[in-house]
Amino acid sequence: MRVNFVLSEVVTGLRRNLTMTVAMILTTGISLGLMGTGLLIANMISDMKDIYYDKIQVSIYLTDDVTEEQRAAIQAKLEASPEVASVIYETKAEAYQRFQEQFSQQPALIENTPQDALPESFRVELVNPERYPVIAQEFPEGQNGVDQVRDEGDFLDRLFSLLNGARNATIAVAVVQALAALLLISNTIQLAAFNRRNETNIMRLVGASRWYTQLPFILEAAVAGLIGSMLAIGGLVVTKLLFVDKTLAGPIRSGIIPPVDWSAIITISPIIAGAGIGLAAVAAYVTLRLYVRL
Repeated sequence: MRVNFVLSEVVTGLRRNLTMTVAMILTTGISLGLMGTGLLIANMISDMKDIYYDKIQVSIYLTDDVTEEQRAAIQAKLEASPEVASVIYETKAEAYQRFQEQFSQQPALIENTPQDALPESFRVELVNPERYPVIAQEFPEGQNGVDQVRDEGDFLDRLFSLLNGARNATIAVAVVQALAALLLISNTIQLAAFNRRNETNIMRLVGASRWYTQLPFILEAAVAGLIGSMLAIGGLVVTKLLFVDKTLAGPIRSGIIPPVDWSAIITISPIIAGAGIGLAAVAAYVTLRLYVRL
């Protein structure tokens, strides 16, 4: 097999249908970029679950007019409860300080929040987080200095449900884009084979195998898939540098959301490249087998 001839045919084919090749590369790159984004979101959700679910707490917010006796009674009752693993009392000043640390990158929000806006509270870690209703019954809201009892686990369930929805939506759009890319690859290969039908017929007449005549078209699709995957990986890198590392810098430093490490992008890059090359090559091969006679 003459490697130089095959490679020259690949380059010629890519240049001959330049506009369709560019469209194929861009569509493939978008679909793979969305797929990579979905994988990164999935990793972030997993990391957030590890961070938050191990620290699920019940917050008991106190009223503004709570007395020392009521506060002491609540704390004593919590410390004596077999459902409670640990109790932390947080004053209004401590709550406001934590608020400032969490939203340090949003000075306007801090300036518009009065120092006494956040109530004092007890942050309770349960032995079994699923036993939250027991604590809620022991400390009814609106009685004995208790203003509200909030289960952070319920909020986390809603948050992760929202994030899972965003991940699923991203992957769904990626699948639609991938189907569009596959159809475009199929049309491009059919057009390229039609334009070079005289050349391939002559090659068949002089004894070239079907595989030998098909290989340049398959490689064209694979090269386009590789370039598209490189664009997708580059898009993920740019997104990390310009959006994640800058826009989300404050929440990441505060520990609200986990960072997107370079290791995550390095891990999914071979997956994206393999998917781009493999799907394009398979689409080209199936197209040649079903619709084109070489």
